[in-house]
Amino acid sequence: MTELTHFNQAGEAHMVDVGGKAVSQRTAIAEGYIEMQPATLRLTMEGGHKKGDVLAIARIAGIMAGKKTADLIPLCHPLPLTHIEISLSAEPEKSRIRCQSTVKTSGQTGVEMEALNATQIALLTIYDMCKAADRGMVIQSVQVLEKQGGKSGHWQRNRSEKNIL
Repeated sequence: MTELTHFNQAGEAHMVDVGGKAVSQRTAIAEGYIEMQPATLRLTMEGGHKKGDVLAIARIAGIMAGKKTADLIPLCHPLPLTHIEISLSAEPEKSRIRCQSTVKTSGQTGVEMEALNATQIALLTIYDMCKAADRGMVIQSVQVLEKQGGKSGHWQRNRSEKNIL
């Protein structure tokens, strides 16, 4: 079993020392969904929302969130991110929007947390902008799909796992 790295031998929380790790190109991809009423999805996708372009604002919020991850999660390292891409797409057959965040850096630790944070905040922004029309929206299945770089190399989620919609 893999041990938890954010605790020292005394069981106290600490920031992992990554100073001895090699710098490498690192990428993480995360995804999540926000399910909503079909009318809310149409309003959002057609750009008819009174607050403005919901997806454009959510995309910017996701990028900003990825850059601020270390300010929000206590033991995350502040990283010099080289790229953040937020992709938002409608899935009308399931009455939801899919968010996929890709984050890259050249560094000594991975960017999974930044990708997850970017995804979550982009989805929360959609919720915030659309809540007057649909308070029953559900954010779901936020997860890492893939990570590359570092000592552990490449990892990709097995799509047959139970938590994939």
